Amino acid sequence: MRLQRSLGLVAVLGAITYICAFRTTAAIDIPLEVLGHVNIEQLPTITAQSPSSLIAFPFDESYPMTCEAKGNPEPEFRWTKNGQEFDPSQDPRLMKEENSGTFVIPNNGNLTEYQGSYRCYASNKLGTAISQEIEFIVPHVPKFPKETLDPVVVEEGQPFTLKCDPPKGIPPLQIYWMTINLQHIEQDERVSMGLNGDLYFSHAVEKDSRRDYCCFAAFPRIRTIVQKTAMSVIVKTKKSDMSPETANAILERRPSLLTPSGVKSETQLVKGEDLKLECIAEGFPTPQVEWVKIGHRLPIKAKLENHGKLLIVPRVEQEDSGKYMCKAKNTLGEAVHYFTVTVEEPPEWVSEPESQLSMIGSDVSIKCSASGSPEPTITWKVNGVPLQESPASNRKVLDDTIVLHNAKASDSAVYQCQASNRHGTLLSNANIMIMNMPPMILTTGGEDYSAVEGKGVMMHCKVFSSPPSTITWSKDDSSESVVGPRFAVHDNGSLEIYSVEKDDTGQYTCLAKNTEGTSAVEAMLYVKDPTRIVAPPEGLQILIGTTAQLSCLAEYDKSFSNDFELLWEKDDMEIALNYTENSSRYFAEDGILQIFNVSHRDQGVYTCVARTPVDQDTASALLMVLDVPDAPEYLVLSEHKSKSVKLKWIPGDDHNSTTTEFIIEYEESQWEPRIWKELLRVPGNHNSAVLKLHGHVDYCFRVSGVNAVGRGPSSEPTERYKTQPAAPDKNPENIKIEGHLPHEMDINWEPLLPIEHNGPGLEYKVSYKRQDVEEDWKEHMVKRHSFVVKNTPTFVPYEIKIQARNHQGWGPEPKIVTGFSGEDFPSAAPDDVAVEVINSSVVKVSWTRVHKDNLHGHLGGYRISWWRLRSLVNSKKNHGEKESLAFPGDRNHAVVSGLTPFSEYTLIVMTFNGRGNGPGSHPINFKTPEGVPEKNPVFRATDVQKHSVSLVWAPPLEPNGILTGYLLDYQLINDTDEAGQLQSVDISNPNTTKWILRDLEPVSKYKFYLRSCTMVGCGPVVSEECTTTLESSLASIHGGISTQGWFIGLMCAIALLTLIVLIACFVNRNKGGKYSVKEKEDLHPDVESQGMNDDTFCEYSDNDEKPLKGSQHSLSREIKAGDSGDSLVDYGDEDVQFNEDGSFIGEYAGRKEKRVSAEIKATVQTPA
Repeated sequence: MRLQRSLGLVAVLGAITYICAFRTTAAIDIPLEVLGHVNIEQLPTITAQSPSSLIAFPFDESYPMTCEAKGNPEPEFRWTKNGQEFDPSQDPRLMKEENSGTFVIPNNGNLTEYQGSYRCYASNKLGTAISQEIEFIVPHVPKFPKETLDPVVVEEGQPFTLKCDPPKGIPPLQIYWMTINLQHIEQDERVSMGLNGDLYFSHAVEKDSRRDYCCFAAFPRIRTIVQKTAMSVIVKTKKSDMSPETANAILERRPSLLTPSGVKSETQLVKGEDLKLECIAEGFPTPQVEWVKIGHRLPIKAKLENHGKLLIVPRVEQEDSGKYMCKAKNTLGEAVHYFTVTVEEPPEWVSEPESQLSMIGSDVSIKCSASGSPEPTITWKVNGVPLQESPASNRKVLDDTIVLHNAKASDSAVYQCQASNRHGTLLSNANIMIMNMPPMILTTGGEDYSAVEGKGVMMHCKVFSSPPSTITWSKDDSSESVVGPRFAVHDNGSLEIYSVEKDDTGQYTCLAKNTEGTSAVEAMLYVKDPTRIVAPPEGLQILIGTTAQLSCLAEYDKSFSNDFELLWEKDDMEIALNYTENSSRYFAEDGILQIFNVSHRDQGVYTCVARTPVDQDTASALLMVLDVPDAPEYLVLSEHKSKSVKLKWIPGDDHNSTTTEFIIEYEESQWEPRIWKELLRVPGNHNSAVLKLHGHVDYCFRVSGVNAVGRGPSSEPTERYKTQPAAPDKNPENIKIEGHLPHEMDINWEPLLPIEHNGPGLEYKVSYKRQDVEEDWKEHMVKRHSFVVKNTPTFVPYEIKIQARNHQGWGPEPKIVTGFSGEDFPSAAPDDVAVEVINSSVVKVSWTRVHKDNLHGHLGGYRISWWRLRSLVNSKKNHGEKESLAFPGDRNHAVVSGLTPFSEYTLIVMTFNGRGNGPGSHPINFKTPEGVPEKNPVFRATDVQKHSVSLVWAPPLEPNGILTGYLLDYQLINDTDEAGQLQSVDISNPNTTKWILRDLEPVSKYKFYLRSCTMVGCGPVVSEECTTTLESSLASIHGGISTQGWFIGLMCAIALLTLIVLIACFVNRNKGGKYSVKEKEDLHPDVESQGMNDDTFCEYSDNDEKPLKGSQHSLSREIKAGDSGDSLVDYGDEDVQFNEDGSFIGEYAGRKEKRVSAEIKATVQTPA
């Protein structure tokens, strides 16, 4: 503090640091309700005033001297300046406000005449209140004196000081040493600036010589910076007349202090200020400074600055007082200085005088005491006048207390107590009112109070009186005061009831009583059920973008049905609900809060508030929003090596779902620019990774996080990192050796990816040699990823290896793989081929394996080829298409299935390798036994009558044996789930293709099932449905369709056409030509619909293999376990024609044979 004062601040500025405190009078305010009934005089009270220091900054427009006060009657104001009366209204330059003590000094003209110390007095007939002193300071513009400074000449190694001597001005003061070009003078252990602004050099060196050392003083409060005249320093160096050993050498010397001077000094400062002690020493080598506190440790908050030369203890307390020592030392000795630090305090109230309202005749005590260092001086005034200048017979001063004996109304006054020491002043006004007044209750009578059971309630009774009244409360008509641990009457008259019970409901009376009289007021208390949340909201973890729902259920007193409200808060802020459509993401109804399209900002604590006019209950839940992790940030590459680099990052927010892993991707600019590829995955608790890299690649990296929600966005890419070229790290993989021709070997491999080249000039060295003979490696260099070795023996083993190379060198030693040269066709067929018939469609074929010497390649397996020679139903040869099956591996038998029953086949076996098939074995003929027939290709219902139906069909294309007959079943269905009894007809004549069923129900729906049979069993079912008619058709009544006119005309046309054809054939024969008769008769007209009237409903089905419910057992009883699954394809789409007698002409084809046409004529049989 002493050092700071050495800056030479003007005495008037001492008022700025001088602490002066003023407490606004704790006035006794007469309530307005009282003043409305009684006019009570009040002492004046200062309500507003200017601060203790008012500085006239040049950039302000004006400077208000504020003084406001209240009282009854209205106070009048007067001012003093420097202890002399001062009337602002007499100065026309000053602006005065009406009904106020405030005046304003405008910023024009000379302000110096207004500089001084001001005090405001506010008076009425009861007394006078005074303000604190207000110092009006008019600062001058600080300037350095104009002077001519001689250069500072110093010998090298000697200390010197450059004086600043800044001008006086408004603190704070900031000093800088710079050059003319505004470059700071570098400071270090040798060169430093002191607290007084001087620049100290512990020893001079040659570089200190310069002509532009400038000291700048800055006064920020007045926005001013001033510069001292530049100073010149000349450092004289030792000349060459000295010996080379001593030339330019600086003599070592022990330290001595440049500042402070002497061995000891004293420092005083005020509590709360910063203690600053400095020791700047000279010597060579440059001394080091150490600090200690004698008998104690340095305060924990102490810190060293200016290279250890400045000790700062911020905000000092009393315990920071004591002795401090600084020690500057080098190798030759030391220098010390002792500081005695005293921390003093400005005045602080111990007992501040309080305003009082006392009754006439009482004794009034006014106490005022303060602490401080040094001990404050207490000064009393009454109405702004020293106590001794306003004597009173009933007033005595006892130590720190004034006592008024038997006070009268005329003793009402404003007493001022002032506590002062050299560090500041405290001033307090105490209004002492002496008066008598009966109780006046200011609380409105008949108030209704509601309280919640179990909670507290406060019923008010505000009273004004003098002397103070005694307040009592009673309940209902009782004259007894309410008492007990749950009842308390406060000083302000209010009654507080703790833990309210239902029985507390009732009417309460407040009675106020003093010596001047009594007054009473009544109030009503109602006790309500508490509000309680019974189903609080539960915490949620919700996915971003979805809808969150929180529910809350509360109970409350039913009397508040119209006043109850349930609100929602987020992080203690009420949610403003908007019920308009599509305009709010919040919707609340019936205790349920819905948040639509949840985002990150919706995360937080949601509180349900159930509120009535008297109480409320709350419950909270945490809503956590889940989302993918944010992109990692601040990616940094470090530990750069030829083929690796370390990547570090700071993970992004995981949005409440722990990051499980990080995905590191790379992009390179040469081969596939702008395409990001995955390089590495690391666990989610890592934030760095060492990346293995390829050579000669310009890399760029980015990172993304993954959590349970998904993968987050990628980070910003790193800067590019290009690795140096290097030899390949690996050789080609997936080497394949194939032989497409007998005397060649094709070598193929998976080439290195472009990024794996590690440098320019990639090529491959292909090395090979025979494995079964001793020979040297043959080598070839290629750039492609294949190579053909020619003129090789057929199918011999080779060893192959492939090594990568670029301009930087060879890849690692390659692995040897084995392969074979090209294959040739097998030269031998299997022997001892035999066929064993398993059933009508399956045979087992066996053979003797081909010797490996005859394979000429890798054994692929054996191939069986067969074809059908003929059906055993007739002896006609009819070669079927050739079929084959390949059986891989080394084996000597196989099973062939899917053969046609009751047929003759021929079969051969051959082996195969990678080149192809070998020769076939000698053909073997075999026959398959009988099977069940295929499905009938045609099944139709014709001539449907009232009681009968005609059924026609075609025999199966593949009978798979010798037909023995047909099994015909039928049943009544009538569109119901329950079907009628299944009826069966066994047709033993295989040539029958038509059957008439009689004795059927009229207008009834029937379903018919037909199967063809051999000795083995019956084949698959074909079905048909029809509905009988209501009446017999006219064609039947009149002898059939042959008597119909349209039919007779049609037959005549056909006969005429036939006659023309016969005549043409006869003419052609007479001319010697030949007439070719085709197998297919195309001249029959389509008369399929003959015999069917308009009331017939017929459907044909070839895939309905089961009768309806209730008849399955009877229908399937004829099907044997050996029935073949190799039936013909469905024939429901075949083109079928019927002739007059009900037989048909149809087209149908075998599974593997060309379609042929046939005319089927059969005798019509009916049951007896």
